[in-house]
Amino acid sequence: MSQPRLLGGRYELDTVIGRGGMAEVYRARDLRLDRVVAIKTLRSDLARDPTFQARFRREAQSAASLNHPSVIAVYDTGEDMIGDTPIPYIVMEYVDGSTLRDLLRENRALLPEKALEITDGILRALDYSHRGGIVHRDIKPANVMLTRQHEVKVMDFGIARAMADSASTMTQTAQVIGTAQYLSPEQAQAKRVDARSDIYSTGCVLYELLTGRPPFTGDSPVAIAYQHVREEPVPPSQVDPQIPQWADAMVLKAMAKDPDHRYQNATEFRQEIQRVLQGQPVASTAASTMLMGAQPQGTQVMGGYPGGAHTQVQRPMDDYTLPPAHYDDGLDHRGGAGKKAALWIALAVVFIGGAALVGWMMSGGGGGGDDKVPVPTSIVNTQEAAAKAQLTKLGFTVGTPQYNYSDDVDKGFVITSTPKPGSTLKKGASVVLLVSRGSKPVPKVEVPDVTGKPYTVAKSMLEEKGFKVEKSVQTSDSVPRLSVISTDPTAGSQVKPHSTVTVVISNGPSNLKVPALFNSSKRAACSKLVSLGLTCKVQEGTPPPDKQVATGFVYDQSPGQDATVAPGDTVTIFVAQQPTQPPNPTDSPTPGIPNFPNWGN
Repeated sequence: MSQPRLLGGRYELDTVIGRGGMAEVYRARDLRLDRVVAIKTLRSDLARDPTFQARFRREAQSAASLNHPSVIAVYDTGEDMIGDTPIPYIVMEYVDGSTLRDLLRENRALLPEKALEITDGILRALDYSHRGGIVHRDIKPANVMLTRQHEVKVMDFGIARAMADSASTMTQTAQVIGTAQYLSPEQAQAKRVDARSDIYSTGCVLYELLTGRPPFTGDSPVAIAYQHVREEPVPPSQVDPQIPQWADAMVLKAMAKDPDHRYQNATEFRQEIQRVLQGQPVASTAASTMLMGAQPQGTQVMGGYPGGAHTQVQRPMDDYTLPPAHYDDGLDHRGGAGKKAALWIALAVVFIGGAALVGWMMSGGGGGGDDKVPVPTSIVNTQEAAAKAQLTKLGFTVGTPQYNYSDDVDKGFVITSTPKPGSTLKKGASVVLLVSRGSKPVPKVEVPDVTGKPYTVAKSMLEEKGFKVEKSVQTSDSVPRLSVISTDPTAGSQVKPHSTVTVVISNGPSNLKVPALFNSSKRAACSKLVSLGLTCKVQEGTPPPDKQVATGFVYDQSPGQDATVAPGDTVTIFVAQQPTQPPNPTDSPTPGIPNFPNWGN
């Protein structure tokens, strides 16, 4: 039987639990911490490519910088050598559950409310990453996990980038990055992307959770990308009449072609979801405009099936990943297929360029405007002073701000405004900001002083106050072993109820002196050693004549009395195995008289 593969001297690989375009994921065991982990390794056939090496390392850096319950945690990174090729790997939290892709492949219909709860979990992760300046850029069902406790976790920050670095959606070799069925229009057109690109992709995922199919399908990634840029999705309620109208409004706003017409951040999207879950009407109005406007170009229903059959929902094909625009290996060998793909690319470029021209003309390019100005959506989640400066610069009058508590928006940052962001007003109109006071305060609990108390007593005192207790151990020359050295938070601190308090307990001094154990019972000797933090090892034997003791008592020890040892070291005690026979008087010299050989003969 072959030995399991070992990474970094501590991670024992088990079975492959996932494969992707550039990596394999293994279930593994961390031998040092004795826990199950997931390990992603770069495919060996890609390991020599510096581009894939860089992308893989960027994933590790992006994910490791995120510490949030809705983001799969990264524990460690490293490299394994296969021959002379370094294979990088990432050690991650192992999640016992399944991906949304697995769920959708099971053809399990989701209630709209359940779809919203899952989407809210995705948005929690995105809100955190966006606040940290990181855009995911590849939100799709395969990158969202559901645990057995119904928690949502987002993974695979393999193409994530800092917002400041997202001005280019394409690499220097003109590679479009993302998965075609969930690609935002700006990604498809290689434009600058920001957090709103993730909002669009999340809208695509919500669409599929509601309807069982992605918003756009096609024969090739280019065909799908073209639809993201040029065509409007069929409203979910037209795919399934049982889907409520609010779903149309919410999904179509998230999937607006123009990023300025979408939810401007994850918080705004989540607030809309919470309104619906609480039975309130949606605030989205972009969808109604879309539904009342012109029908999507390029796709029309020609006639129909007899009996007015409804559209049948079919399972989608596997996720597409867009190939690099420069990747043309094999085109010459495929003949017509290669030419057809090239034609699709050419058509996409033409239509995308046409869309840009039409958009410029419809927005009044080259012509005059009026005195109306939209309230900028960028004031949301912006500091109060900066938001006021933006409004003043645009010609608005800023009214007296209002303040309210918010769990989603930091203190001093703008929640919304009246009129709402995105509203078109005349210059000089008054805009009132609603500014966050931060989270609503909750009564605090004082951490009791348990310093110097035995750990068991300290733990009981803290738990009586409702705290969760964690233990940490360190050596101390002044605090008795198993007594409390300190706590974190410190005694007297005012903290939230049910907070975690870490108790630091003493493991005794860093250097110990071995006590005298001669003529102690086996039990007493071992108890004394254990109380000092040492390990007791018992070896039975017959004591020498000069160390006579009763059965079961110590006649020797190693190391000896007063020897210096460290906590955890082993001290061996030698215990008398049987009663010692009294010495034969004839074999012992008479005290004071030398015992010469042949005396008296």
